[in-house]
Amino acid sequence: MKNTSRLSFICNLMVATPLGGLALAALLLAPQIRADDYYRHVIFDNSLTHDTYYFSHAYANGQSFVEQLDGRLPVEARTFRTPPNAIRLQWQSAPNGGWNAQISMLDFRNRRPGVDGRNLYFWIYAPQAIAAADMPQLVLSTSSEGLQVAEFPASFSAPLHLGKYTGNVPAARWIEVRIPLADIASASIYTFRPEYIQSLTFAQGIADNLRHTLIVDEIRVADEPTSRVSLPAPTDLHATGYDRHIELEWNAVEPANLARYVIYRSVNGGNFTPIGIQIPGIHRYEDFLGKSGVQARYKITAADWSYRESPQSNEAGASTRALSDDELLTMMQRACFHYYWEGADPHSGMARENIPGDERIVATGASGFGIMSLIVGVDRHFIARAQGVERLTRIVNFLEHADRYHGVWSHYMNGNTGHTMPVFGMYDNGGDLVETSFLMQGLLAARQYFHGSDPAEQSLYRRITQLWNTVEWDWYRQTPQSDFLYWHWSPQWAFQIHHPLIGFNEVMITYLLSIASPTHAVPASMYYSGWSSQSEMAQHYREGWSGQKDGNHYSNGNTYYGIKLDVGVGHGGPLFFTHYSFMGFDPHSLHDRFTASYFENNRNIALINRAYSIADPKHYAGYGPDAWGLTASDGPHGYAAQAPDERDDIGNITPTGALASFPYTPEASMAALKHYYRGLGDSMWGVYGLRDAINPTDHWVSPIYMGLNQAPIVVMIENYRTGLVWKNFMSNPEITEMLKNLDDATVEQHRP
Repeated sequence: MKNTSRLSFICNLMVATPLGGLALAALLLAPQIRADDYYRHVIFDNSLTHDTYYFSHAYANGQSFVEQLDGRLPVEARTFRTPPNAIRLQWQSAPNGGWNAQISMLDFRNRRPGVDGRNLYFWIYAPQAIAAADMPQLVLSTSSEGLQVAEFPASFSAPLHLGKYTGNVPAARWIEVRIPLADIASASIYTFRPEYIQSLTFAQGIADNLRHTLIVDEIRVADEPTSRVSLPAPTDLHATGYDRHIELEWNAVEPANLARYVIYRSVNGGNFTPIGIQIPGIHRYEDFLGKSGVQARYKITAADWSYRESPQSNEAGASTRALSDDELLTMMQRACFHYYWEGADPHSGMARENIPGDERIVATGASGFGIMSLIVGVDRHFIARAQGVERLTRIVNFLEHADRYHGVWSHYMNGNTGHTMPVFGMYDNGGDLVETSFLMQGLLAARQYFHGSDPAEQSLYRRITQLWNTVEWDWYRQTPQSDFLYWHWSPQWAFQIHHPLIGFNEVMITYLLSIASPTHAVPASMYYSGWSSQSEMAQHYREGWSGQKDGNHYSNGNTYYGIKLDVGVGHGGPLFFTHYSFMGFDPHSLHDRFTASYFENNRNIALINRAYSIADPKHYAGYGPDAWGLTASDGPHGYAAQAPDERDDIGNITPTGALASFPYTPEASMAALKHYYRGLGDSMWGVYGLRDAINPTDHWVSPIYMGLNQAPIVVMIENYRTGLVWKNFMSNPEITEMLKNLDDATVEQHRP
């Protein structure tokens, strides 16, 4: 965004009340302290799971003992330094025995490698005093596998006797431990690189055969603090009550020594006690109270890394109250909308791939979804229309100058520069036709929505049209004779990846827009020769990703759990197949020689998905009639595209699966919304709505939100409620013409 428009944007923010305009304006005016900076230091601050810390491991042998549950360290919820919890380490060191307890770095997608600082810090608390000689040893590792591997470049340190750094540990008092990283020597066959620390392992020291307990909290790497400047108190704290939670918003100026905000709560007139923290750069907090009719009051402070706190903010209070179904839908849409509003890249306005994550990375497809979410945000009065126009203008400014490859944007870009970021490897350094189609779906919907008489909107209409006209869809056919579109092209590698687009999956919108293009169209016949191809290659392709023959000819025709599936591979695949192409494109409008209605086909895919979850053939915890929707999401071991079949079901419960299916299954989706929010909200509800996924079997909660998963909740709920995004996208004249051409191609297919 140009500086000349920044002031206008801030002024617009300050007059908008639904999102707390003053708080948002302060966010833009304050020095930008990024979450990415926070996670360049912090290894552990809190556990999202309440029983054990997922990123931990504990083991004992002989007569030694270490407290553990299912091999993980327990979470301590009564005594903590950074509320609301810490890690409990209880041990007994016996002769001829051993124990170890590993705490690994919080792991999330696109966490940038490396930590910054010369010292390792953590806080400890002992209920009973522990002599320095009786403290355990400490080993550091640059592998998340701790001491078990020594594969290059992983290494581990020589053991440090912790008592050297703690001295005698007093009872019932928090002390901060400081270990200079210069003290650490390698015990591995490779040099130990402390900046790439991945885990800490506490291990048996002197075998005194006594039971000891330490509470461990806030593990981080940093330099010695250089600033002792007093922190100013946050101001203008206000609270809003919802069905089961209260949302806090505040204004703040963020000096460089700010480490966190600390949230204090009083219930029913009781004392104020700390209940949570918020990282710099985010000026909201979601306090999940678990029931309606609860009155609570709040104060917050700003704290530095030494836990020196500012004066308290003003006091604010609210009550939870039972919400109607309609109010719950608005609440959910508004919460997820924040991801694309507050969480967007500040320079480009584009959506980040995941939050937290590498803040340089903006995602093309997720940004298209975010643009459709922006439409909903304006129409629901979460923001003013002028704010929506300003944000979309910023996005268009960025896209006009970002790297393009025959008019096609790459999958990931640097939000500051617009240059391609080859996240998936060296071949991924060019255009991504599928992600571009997701982006263009959003832009075309916005072109029709923001089509008023205001000069800014008229300019947007013209500029989006120019972006649309300059996408060379036909280039990605590879040759004029090709039956298929191809996913990628790079100036360096050309069509090296050579991934043909073959349905049924999430890429239908790519063929529809390619056929609809007014300047670089492909023949409508490619819908049948490419997307729904009957070729041997297409059959093998479908069998390859699904692991089964059902639906390998695009049409299926089988019945699963009593539900007939016209089109789809196996049991229908992940539910995002029914979302990504149909956030703007209305499936009511599409039929072909394989099915009379893609809306009904999508509904049946959702119903089969739910029926599979109810049957739960792999006996995962948490599945049921109100916990269903297998789709792609974050998982305990990374990104996973779950589907309702034995091979692809890993036990994740992913909210976007059921909630983005609202147009297809409104009653079942509402039941899921209530269960996820009311039943699982104490673990899952946060500043951008529901977290990406939960896996009750693995005792894991995703630490991130994903750009591909929050917007489908916003947009598809709105399509269920009003059809808003469907109506705007379908009003594009190029889409009307494309459907006529597709009907002609379908007739041609039926001719003998």
